[in-house]
Parts: sequence; C-alpha cells; structure tokens
Amino acid sequence: MTIIVVLGTSSGGIEALRMIVAALPEDFPVALCVVMHTAPESPGVLPDILDRASRLVALHPRDRERLKPGRIYVAPPDYHLILEPGRLRVTKGPRENRFRPAIDPLFRSAAQVFGPGAIGVVLTGSLDDGTSGLDVIKRLGGIAVVQDPGDALYPSMPRSAIEHVTVDHVVPLAAIAPLLTELTSPSREPGAHVPVPEEVEIEVKIAKSENPVDAGLERIGEPSPFACPECHGVLLGFKDGRRIRFRCHTGHAYSADSLVAAVNEGVEDALWNAVRALEEAGLLLNSLVAQYPEGNERADVRRLIERAEKARTHSSAVRQLLNEREPLAREDEVGESRAVSDHKLV
Repeated sequence: MTIIVVLGTSSGGIEALRMIVAALPEDFPVALCVVMHTAPESPGVLPDILDRASRLVALHPRDRERLKPGRIYVAPPDYHLILEPGRLRVTKGPRENRFRPAIDPLFRSAAQVFGPGAIGVVLTGSLDDGTSGLDVIKRLGGIAVVQDPGDALYPSMPRSAIEHVTVDHVVPLAAIAPLLTELTSPSREPGAHVPVPEEVEIEVKIAKSENPVDAGLERIGEPSPFACPECHGVLLGFKDGRRIRFRCHTGHAYSADSLVAAVNEGVEDALWNAVRALEEAGLLLNSLVAQYPEGNERADVRRLIERAEKARTHSSAVRQLLNEREPLAREDEVGESRAVSDHKLV
C-alpha cells in the first residue's frame, strides 16, 4: 500500500514541525507534505528551517514535481499544495478559510489519491482549518492524528478536529514522530478503499483552479443569504458532516468559524474607513474655512466651522466604538491574523 503523511499547522507551527522532523529516522519510508499558514509575502524559508533540523530533505516543490519517499514537501507561500497520483500540484486556487496555502485542500487530495494510505496530522493553530480535510481522510479509510490540545501552543485547531472527527490518535507533540514511524512501517495492514464522494472530487478540482461552476459547485451547495467577505459574491452553503461550510462561485471557501472571523475583520475595516472619511471631511472643511479672511463672521463660514466640529465629534465617537467593541469572533480567532503576520519570516 502506498502511504502519504500530510501535516497541517498554523500559529505555533514552526517549532512543532521542527520537533517532529528532527525525530524522524533517516530511512523514513514515505513522503511528508506540509501546509503552514503563511503570509503571501513570506520569503519562504520554512524548508531551510526543516532541512537543518531533519535528516530528510525539505523543499518547496515545483508544480507537477514527481513525489519521492523520504522528502518533506512544504507548500510555498500563496500557493495550495495538492496531491495527484505520483506527483504534486502547486496551484493558485481560491483561498480557503482565508488562507492560501490552506490545510483542507491538501488533506482532501491526499484522501482522494491515497485513500486508506493517507495519514493526516493536525497540529497547533487557531480556528479550524484542517478539520474538514481530516474528516475526509478518516471517511476514506485513512488515519487521523491530532496533537493533544493541552500540549499545543494554540489549541483551537486540534480541539476542533477532535470535536468533529473520529480521531485515531491524540498524542503530545513528542510522540508524533515515533507514531508516524510506526504507522508507516511495512507491516501495517491496509484498510479497505472507499469510493470518493462527488463533493470531494469537486472541491479538489476547485483547489486546482478549475472554474467552480464547471467543477460542479452548484450540485453540492444551495445559495445562502450571505456574501463572500472577499469577493462579495453569493455564498453557497452545504453540509459537511455535522457542520455547515460555504463557498462562493469564485471558489473562496469558509467554515462557519472562519466566516465569522472574516466578517469580524470586515466590520473593523469598515469602522476604520468611517474614521478616515470623517477625519478627511473635517480637514477639507477646515481648509475651506482657512480660505476666508481671519475674523470673517459670515453665516456660511460659521456653518463650515460647525460641520468640521461635527465631523471631528463623529470621528471620535467611532474611534471610541472601536476601542470598546466586542469582537464577533473569539479572541483566539481574532488573533489568527496577528499570529500569521509573525510567519512572514517563513
């Protein structure tokens, strides 16, 4: 049986990945594919970090590169990493859960191609990317491994996976490399192959940049009353086990939690735009007042001064609202974007 190991992480993931690969033996028999949420402008040095820590070769793969055992393939910044039979795809498919690379597309493709030979590992991170993909791995006969949330620097991703997936192994970080060595041994008995559901095929096609409508998106989702936070198109909602997820016709995908987090960011952006517009209005009004001779008491000048003062008052009120506003998302969800900005170095 051909086996693949796929690992997904986000906040806190550098040290977690470094610890795992450092403990893998030099003769580790299968390939590992890694997605860590990174900013699009990241210089992409995570392979160098892992290469120095491990006895295996770590690299950013090229599109359509042949898959080789004993290699660590890391998704490049701003690209999804997708598996096909015998090779890797590096694609500019639409963002999922606000990220590219995202974990779920890699995990779904691993399940699609390797079936019971897929081993999915969800590590530290905020929000819930990886939960949907790990569920697909499990449903298609693969093995689901999750870092113990109590051992994770950011426990939300592991906690979500445990809550929504029938996980095979929940282990501390130090136990993951020995477990992977055991699970990839030649003595492991393969599970039965399970037919790949249509919705999995469709979502993998979308991650490969195929037009979502041509891929069959409308066969798996129903229009919702909500708009995509990224492109403002209609979101289609569909069931994913006990959860609901969303995709727009452009292909952007959201779990419910990631959609709330994206809407929360949009609300904050809108409020700051209001502050900017009010303050620019005040500057304009004051500059118009300055065009009149000093001491001019004309009624129209007084109206300009009053409007400028109102703009400043309204701007201060919106700033106060920003300071006091309760976020729509949990603090760990709000913190995800801030944490990913720390990954610009990788």
